[in-house]
Amino acid sequence: MSVEAGLGYIASGPFLALLKGLGTSAGLIMAIGAQNAFVLSQGLKRQYHWPIAGICGLFDALLITVGVAGAGALISESEDWLMLARWGGALFLAWYGFKSLMSALKSNSLQSSSQELGSLRSAILTTLAITLLNPHVYLDTVVLIGSIGGQYAADDRVWFTVGAISFSFIWFFSISLGARWLAPLFRNPMAWRVLDGSVCLVMWGIALSLILA
Repeated sequence: MSVEAGLGYIASGPFLALLKGLGTSAGLIMAIGAQNAFVLSQGLKRQYHWPIAGICGLFDALLITVGVAGAGALISESEDWLMLARWGGALFLAWYGFKSLMSALKSNSLQSSSQELGSLRSAILTTLAITLLNPHVYLDTVVLIGSIGGQYAADDRVWFTVGAISFSFIWFFSISLGARWLAPLFRNPMAWRVLDGSVCLVMWGIALSLILA
């Protein structure tokens, strides 16, 4: 492939959609919360950490796919829905970014759970509860990511979905694998401030791209 062809591919719709999917998923999933704290704490204890990370990634993948498929079909049929999703998503992302900024100004820290999970079944049930009983999971994957992904054409929508799902698996397995090194770091409030500040910038950047779309 020539340099010109390579640059053309990078600037093409599918590649940009893939990056947008990665960025959207990154901004939402990286925020401090019960699910990340649970995965990180179990990774630190090396207790069923691979199944836990896999379950979190799998259910994110299912919910993102359902969200993009359903919301995309609905939004693409109506200019009014498209406008509502665009501005509603932009406003929510702006608010989410502001919330992350406020969090970055506070002293957040990770408190790893000391509770031991006695069996694989217990670990799976606990992971399902933390994942499926958390309303933010549905808001982030089905509603928000689904609405943003639904604004793309069919082919680009697939790449957006691939990007969003890929980051979910990358994130959960990364924090599970690196928990032994990351946990001491994230007990330091400054580490969460840097992370929340990065989330703020990502959210505001995506909100701006929706407004200018």
